[in-house]
Amino acid sequence: QVQLEESGGGLVQPGESLRLSCAASRSPSNINIMGWYRQAPGQQREMVALISNVGSKEYSDAAKGRFTISRNNARNTLFLQMNSLKPEDTAVYYCYAWDRGLTVWGQGTLVTVSS
Repeated sequence: QVQLEESGGGLVQPGESLRLSCAASRSPSNINIMGWYRQAPGQQREMVALISNVGSKEYSDAAKGRFTISRNNARNTLFLQMNSLKPEDTAVYYCYAWDRGLTVWGQGTLVTVSS
């Protein structure tokens, strides 16, 4: 099964931007669905953005207009560009893949938005 490893989390101030990366063990174009979920303290894990192997994208209402999911197939990498970050975006962000009937998660990367 595919292996996933996130990077790019950190502490930012409200209004700033951050880009998360997810290194996959093979090209995202060969994986049915990839995406990003997040889990805030005391909250359930929620979908942020998804991209299919043919490039279709889906965003949560909270992410629309501020976040962009993209991929570099040649580098086996998935990205999440997050702009205009808000304190409520604070969470652990997980890279996700649905691949050949299996759900795969990365270990997560913490994003903290605070002044």
